[in-house]
Amino acid sequence: MTWRPRGVLRWLYPGMRVKRWLGMAFLSMALITLALLYAFGIDLMRFLYRSLPLTQSARYGLTGAALIFGVAAFLFSILRLVRSVAIGVAPAAQDKVTSTVFRARVLERAPRVVAIGGGTGLSTVLRGLKQITANITAVVTMTDDGGSSGRLRDEIDVLPPGDVRNCLLALAEDETRFADYFQHRFNAPPEIAGHSLGNLVLVGLAEATGGFDRAIEAMSHFLNVRGRVLPATLTKARLVAEYAGGETVEGESRIGTHGRRVERLSLSTSPVPAYERVLAAIAEADLILLGPGSLFTSLVPNLLVDSIAQAIESSPAEKAIIANLMTQPGETDGFRLSDHLRALDHYVRVAEFDLLFVNSARPTAGLLDGYRSEASVPVEDDLPSPNVYGLTIVRDDLLGVAAVGGKTTLKHDPDKLARAIHRHARAFSRRSGGD
Repeated sequence: MTWRPRGVLRWLYPGMRVKRWLGMAFLSMALITLALLYAFGIDLMRFLYRSLPLTQSARYGLTGAALIFGVAAFLFSILRLVRSVAIGVAPAAQDKVTSTVFRARVLERAPRVVAIGGGTGLSTVLRGLKQITANITAVVTMTDDGGSSGRLRDEIDVLPPGDVRNCLLALAEDETRFADYFQHRFNAPPEIAGHSLGNLVLVGLAEATGGFDRAIEAMSHFLNVRGRVLPATLTKARLVAEYAGGETVEGESRIGTHGRRVERLSLSTSPVPAYERVLAAIAEADLILLGPGSLFTSLVPNLLVDSIAQAIESSPAEKAIIANLMTQPGETDGFRLSDHLRALDHYVRVAEFDLLFVNSARPTAGLLDGYRSEASVPVEDDLPSPNVYGLTIVRDDLLGVAAVGGKTTLKHDPDKLARAIHRHARAFSRRSGGD
């Protein structure tokens, strides 16, 4: 059985509690058959033999065909009965019954996973995670100040909705149905030109419900989200980078364009308390994932929020880092894998983590040529085994591609990444018991 059963095979997946009822149904049918044969068997057999005077081989063939047809019809009738009941209980549901039962019996009893990050990296992880667990908490950075989110922050003083929107869509039960709508950007009038529909919906819901966290909950219900999305903090703050010589730059969108190596990051205000539900999720997690994503503008900002780094370090959960595929122009130019970990270690103790997922596949020359023109190269895997952090390194093909703005870009493949996590994380192996 594969890690992610499909279709009818999901009925046989461990933990579904379906096989026992099918077994009982077959046993009950067998008892009824034996009772009838015991009561009427001799006379019935004599009647059949007189009515169907066949050869022995013909009788065997007819008996086999009848058994196969009977078992198939019995299973089909059971499945159709369950489908009819499910549709009667929830007529608006569009899922196949097997998918619904799979989610209820397996995904909702799977490990509790907290994924921390921002940008496209976090949403990529979430697309894969929702196939192996429904107990997902996505913790999203709140320092984005570029594009539509930045304009909304400046114009109406709200928390940035862009990364939250992408995570909600990634966890939506039917992402393809809603993505085109919520990612749509207005052309006119100038006041809303360039804003995405999803951002404006979130901002409007925040005003209508009285809070950004409540807006996320409302939109989660609209999209039938598998898991939940939480802002790292509800306090408005900007990211501040300090460079050699003491020069500082404020604003996430400006850091990547400054062209020099960051010495230290901080937030513009203090204190910046963590959203309490984030701390609770970290404390209750079975597995905590950090990355992938822009090191200084997607990952570290979450760790700068009060108590989050400490909560991660003290959590009894299994912890894993997902290494980036490519260097980030203006942020991590020339960084090898060890450099990424060394920088990250300034904000959270990397030695407290258990696993490090590293892509081992090589991108095609054509794709690499496009990245070289932007001064971006694959992150060099220079970390030995064993290493100073005590990390178990999982090297696997995690490479994927995605079309962004009409351009083919390198991304982690959600399914490959989810398979690697499912295969190597102890949190999942402890839960993969029998029926």
